[in-house]
Amino acid sequence: MNARTPSSTDHLSNLPTLADIEAAAQVVYQDFAATPQYRWGLLSERLGADCWLKHENHTPVGAFKIRGGLTYFDQLARSGALPREVISATRGNHGQSMGWAARRHGVACTIVVPQGNSVEKNAAMRALGVTLIEHGEDFQEAREHAMGLASERGAHMVPSFHKDLLRGVSTYWWEFLRAVPQLQVAYVPIGQGSGACAAIAAKHALGHGVHIVGVVSRHATTYADSLAVGRVVEAPVTTVLADGMACRVADPAALDILAPHLDHIVQVSDDEVAAAMRAIFMDTHNVAEGAGAAAFAAAMQERSLIAGQSVGLALTGGNVDATVFARVLSS
Repeated sequence: MNARTPSSTDHLSNLPTLADIEAAAQVVYQDFAATPQYRWGLLSERLGADCWLKHENHTPVGAFKIRGGLTYFDQLARSGALPREVISATRGNHGQSMGWAARRHGVACTIVVPQGNSVEKNAAMRALGVTLIEHGEDFQEAREHAMGLASERGAHMVPSFHKDLLRGVSTYWWEFLRAVPQLQVAYVPIGQGSGACAAIAAKHALGHGVHIVGVVSRHATTYADSLAVGRVVEAPVTTVLADGMACRVADPAALDILAPHLDHIVQVSDDEVAAAMRAIFMDTHNVAEGAGAAAFAAAMQERSLIAGQSVGLALTGGNVDATVFARVLSS
């Protein structure tokens, strides 16, 4: 497995430095401690490699996104720019991140989700004080509606990808690579790109040699298609399980970072994701949502390539509706 050589248009200057990440960790740790990472024996047997799982399902909102919300709002507060209201769009975990951080800073928070969004993620956002609006057929339509609402109300629109979000998200990869310095390959799911860009940031901040492999849903291929041709390519979204990866339009700023620094991309089907969710539960008794299991699904696809290596997987979240998870386990 050979790392892609960075192009002449390198975007490391847009990534958080080691000092930035260390400072962000101190913000994050005001709310919760570093999440664990374990080498799971049964998963390692399945994979034929040392399988390390980073448990971002163990944050207070059950997903990694909370880290970015905390650092985003901290930056607003430090710059004296806390608004009266923030608005954003989500399929769930970003919205919980916004709700948690907004409540911490006393800011009103409105989140737009597409119709038919996860019932339990919606309930979790409301429990954090979020005003929830359901609009549109997919995340992109929800996002466009959120932008219109923010403009109408004079509210602050929080994007799904931003340097102040990325700084916080980078802390979990910084934790992971410091805790398991022998990692050779790491798989990370791509939704709007903050997780994979954070892995790249931590790798370079620490001078680590790990190969970063991006994972997308085979039923939501905007990032794979866009990286293949070097520009944003819109792609239809048909995944019914990996909602955290259900993006129709890639973010150009994320593409600029990913293109020269990802080793390669793996596409996983909903069936492979379901099998990975079952394996993670059977072998670790942790619940992984669809996107949270995607890294293991990708690693299983490539197990002949990574046999005997030290492999890091991001269990990015465990927020799956009980009815959906029951179907997955029984299938």
